Formats: sequence, structure tokens, C-alpha cells
Amino acid sequence: MKLLMLNYEFPPIGGGGGQAHRSLLKEFAGRRDLVVDVLTSAPKPGFSTESFADNIRIHKVGIRKGQLHLWRRTEVLAWLLKARSHYRRLLRETTYDLVHAFFAFPTGWLCYRTAGQLPYVISLRGSDVPGGNARLQWDYKVLGPLVFKPIWQQASALVACSEGLRQRALRFLPSAQIDVIPNGVDLDRFAPGEEPLGTPRPLRLITVGRLSTTKRLDMLIEAVERLGAAGDSVQLTIVGGGALENELRGRISAERFRGMVTMTGRQDADRMPELYRTHDVYVSASAQEGMSNAMLEAMASGLPIVTTRCEGVDELIADNGLVVDEASPKALARAIAAFVNDRPTLRAMSTAARRQAERFTWRSVAERYLELYERIVTQRGVNR
Repeated sequence: MKLLMLNYEFPPIGGGGGQAHRSLLKEFAGRRDLVVDVLTSAPKPGFSTESFADNIRIHKVGIRKGQLHLWRRTEVLAWLLKARSHYRRLLRETTYDLVHAFFAFPTGWLCYRTAGQLPYVISLRGSDVPGGNARLQWDYKVLGPLVFKPIWQQASALVACSEGLRQRALRFLPSAQIDVIPNGVDLDRFAPGEEPLGTPRPLRLITVGRLSTTKRLDMLIEAVERLGAAGDSVQLTIVGGGALENELRGRISAERFRGMVTMTGRQDADRMPELYRTHDVYVSASAQEGMSNAMLEAMASGLPIVTTRCEGVDELIADNGLVVDEASPKALARAIAAFVNDRPTLRAMSTAARRQAERFTWRSVAERYLELYERIVTQRGVNR
């Protein structure tokens, strides 16, 4: 099978969608029954091709990227315009069986324009599905009916990364047929550390992601402030970069947060396993997710989860964490406080977190996508 994959973000650009794509490619690498070309972006102008594996090539269309973790509308448009000619060139040079696009827009627009020539699969990731993302409300209102719906309707398959995201997508287009293939996690890279011995220490909290309004980090910071005021010994580490970084750094510079809240900025992927292992609990106040890669990585590292309710958590959280229905600093603080003086519960949930993560492997994700590809290609052959 010859497969063309599209993604407008790929590490080091972007967030969870790019990380998930790279993880999927690692599972496809070396397969003799699969040849893959990937068309993606680069943070500087120019075009380059590199080998990911013997059977996988990555073609990078570069633009002038301001921030690796944030896409401006002008950058999205610039990439789309430049990528279009390379996309059509790849179609002329190679006879592909199908196209797989991460994100319905902008990436999905390319394969929508050639739907009569080649079937395509869309992986819905979260931000490309109209919902509560405050920064993208204009895009949803303007592009939703004119662009998103036609792209979805012409796709041979739509795939959401969680049942919650599927439900959000169905509110936008009730007639859609949507499969669910969850994210996975590398269980070898992300593994529990040894529990430190000695004197009691603060409960170490960590949250990871883009610093955007959707993550509601102000709510997490206030929850930690409440815990400190109540005499609970906690420390919060915020990992990631984004539009709100300077604002958040200004806030935690106040004396009352000293020693309680630390911001690391964006971290290299190689450092993340150790960061998880040196913390006790993963916390999130996110208003909207597809399925959190960071949450899966934390679980594989043996961290219980405390999170506000959003898409993806129902599949991830059972006896390995707490889901807060009331999105407020008070409710989050109350949930976190349950771990502060109850280390036996913390240890039990840590074991449960790892066990739950073991249900989500990238190998199983890859196999499900390959089954989907085969189904589409077979159906196309029957209909010819």
C-alpha cells in the first residue's frame, strides 16, 4: 500500500497532533507492506525531504514561523498555499492508494480538492472540530459551514481520537459517520520511577501543554494558592510554552507563589519522561481536549490524574484519578487535597494509572488505522 499523509504541524512544530503523528509513523516504520510519504511543515522558509525510515519519507514545506506552538491565521494560509503545489507534485509522481490527513483543516482541504481522484481519511484532533476554543470562534463561525462540512462529507472516513470528541463532532454534523481510534503512549519511554524514601515532602503536581486560555491555568494556580493558604504542602510545575507565558510568569512572581509554582517553558521531548517521574500527580483544568497525550504519558509514568471534565477523560480515568465536575479552583483544590495526606491512596492510584495506560499502545492504534486503510482501498476496488 502506498500512503500519503498530511499534517500542517509536525515536531518540533505544534502540540499533540504532531506528536501523535510521529508516534504512528514509528509503528509504520520498516513495514514491507507499506510505503509512506508525509507532507508537513518546517519553521523556516524552503523545502526539504528527509528519510524517517526505509519506507517513510517526510517532505517539509517551510514558512516563517513566529512561535513553534502557535499558528497564526496568516501562517496557516501561507503553509496551505505553498503546500498545495507540493501536494499535487507528489500525486503526479506517485500512484497512492489513499491520503490520510491529520486535522480536517487546513490539511484536509488539500485532499478534499482531489477527492474525485483519491479517497481520503481525516483524523479529527480537537481544534479542528467546532467547540469551546475561544481563540478559534471566528474560524468556526465562518469556515464551519463553508469549508469544514464539505471536507467532512467527502471523506471516506472520519476518525476521532476519543468518544467525547466524536460526540462534539456529531453536534456539528449529526449525519457524519465517525470512528474512534484513541491516542496511544510509548510504554517503554514513559514508566514509573522509584518512590523516594525519607522525610515527608510536598505533593508534587505537574501539568503539560500549550499555555492557552483553553487550558485554564489560572484556575490551577488559584487552586494551588488555596491549598497553600490551608496549610497543605504542594508544588506545581507548569510545562509548556504559548501565548500566555509572560502573563502567567508575571502572576506567579508574586511572593505568595514562591516555591509553590514553577514554569519550565517548552521542554524537549527527550526530557519529558524524567519530568513525569519526578512528580506525584498530573493535574489539568482544560476546558477542551481531543484526548490528552500528556495525560497518557503521565499515566504510563505512574501518575494519578486530577482533571476537570472534558473530552477524552471518560476513556482514561477509572480508579486512577479524580474527575472534577465543577470547574472551579475550590473544587480542584479539594480533589488535590485528597492526596496530600493520604499516600496509600496515592500509591494505589499510581499502580492503577500505569495499568490503565497499558490499554493504550501505539501498536494497537497503528493496527486499527491499517485495518481502516485496507477497508477503504478494498471498497474502492469493488466500486470501480
